[in-house]
Amino acid sequence: MSSGPEATANQHLQPVGIRTALLALLTITLWGGNPVAVSFSVDTLPPIAVAAIRFAMATVFMFFWCRVEGSSLRLRTEERMPVLWAGLGLFVQIATFNIGVTLSSTSHASMMINTFVFWVVLIEHFVTKHDRLTARKLAGLTLAFGGVLLLLLRSETAAAATEQRDVPTLLGDAILLLSAIVLAVKVVYTKHALKVVEPGKLIFWHDLIGFVLFVACSSLFEKVEFAGFTSAAVLALIYQGVFVAGICFAVQALLLRNHSASQIAVFSFATPIVGVGSGALLRGDELTPLLFVAAACVAFGILLVNLPAQART
Repeated sequence: MSSGPEATANQHLQPVGIRTALLALLTITLWGGNPVAVSFSVDTLPPIAVAAIRFAMATVFMFFWCRVEGSSLRLRTEERMPVLWAGLGLFVQIATFNIGVTLSSTSHASMMINTFVFWVVLIEHFVTKHDRLTARKLAGLTLAFGGVLLLLLRSETAAAATEQRDVPTLLGDAILLLSAIVLAVKVVYTKHALKVVEPGKLIFWHDLIGFVLFVACSSLFEKVEFAGFTSAAVLALIYQGVFVAGICFAVQALLLRNHSASQIAVFSFATPIVGVGSGALLRGDELTPLLFVAAACVAFGILLVNLPAQART
């Protein structure tokens, strides 16, 4: 039988029931729809300005969340550098993601960004050495890599598909892949930062720092015009700022009080599937056999990587 701190912690975990599964799938669905929302936003606003508006809303949400939880927002000396690095990571990751979306399709964006799961595995094996590769995880990585190669192959020929609203390009997919790598680094660093800073405080300050950087960058390099701003773009911004950055965080925080991260993460295989489906339904992405195979490779790869290890007895 297992013993020690791990066994003690597991005694407080609850099994995943129908309610938990539905809530987890809710967050997966909301997150999976984020690339579609970004696509509608960047139709009428520059990508960095979209990020600035999104994280203005997210910062306000987190301010009230921390107030409801009774969390102090005052930063101690040892907390300043962790929140600063987290904010910088947020800025780079979201900026590259939004720019990548403008140069690709929703389907490609959804699958590319969700490869962050595999980059996390590689970082934790080769860099932090906190988690080691297993045969199952290696199989998941191989499958996902095959899916990414299929996407890159598809993006070379997609320019001929003039009937598709959002045409994927190699440059756009490469930028999205870079965003996924930055997100993986950010996820690993956040695990370290949470040893120093409480979750609510960390998210609030990293949202605020990201917002300031987005505003500064957009002011310097973008021309923002609200003329012709559509209702679809407004709804898309609300979706990103309130539902993804707000409700997703709140629901996940509630789930993690009674369940481990691995219990919840196993549902994330559905994220690229939701992204591909919503891209086809709302943005007119072409559902080709190659896209189906790529989505299946990425989704099943995520499932293999996140399946919990067999309990040792």
